[in-house]
Amino acid sequence: MKLCDIKPDKSLTKKRKRVGRGNASGHGTTSGRGSKGQLSRSGGNLRVGFEGGQMPLHRRIPHLRGFKNTRKKEFNILNVGTLEKFSEKKTIDFDFLLKNGLIKNEENLLKVLGNGILTKKLTVKANFFSETAKKKIEAAGGVAEIVKVGKN
Repeated sequence: MKLCDIKPDKSLTKKRKRVGRGNASGHGTTSGRGSKGQLSRSGGNLRVGFEGGQMPLHRRIPHLRGFKNTRKKEFNILNVGTLEKFSEKKTIDFDFLLKNGLIKNEENLLKVLGNGILTKKLTVKANFFSETAKKKIEAAGGVAEIVKVGKN
């Protein structure tokens, strides 16, 4: 026996439906296409999404594709109030925040915002500071140091 001699079992193969071979076959006259109309004719295919002149679904629903601004800068946001939990005279930079799990995306730049209260003297190194954040850090006796945007 060879591989080419193997054939599937006869009971597994289904005979194709032979339509239009007389009424006695059960598939005569209209050949299973119903009676009259566009779909009973040869070549009577409708394009995909055609709903008989009704406004098609892909035009009825709102525009979902949207717009992606590729020039928008994404930031890791850090509030001044979050810095309160660290010990005094500590230097807080990008790597330190990454280790402590306060930064989620290491691709984005770091921006410090002024939400919250800071009483400890800290040195904070970030790419950007809001005016209120800078004032709160310096009012507590700390230093707000801007790091160049090129590399963190």
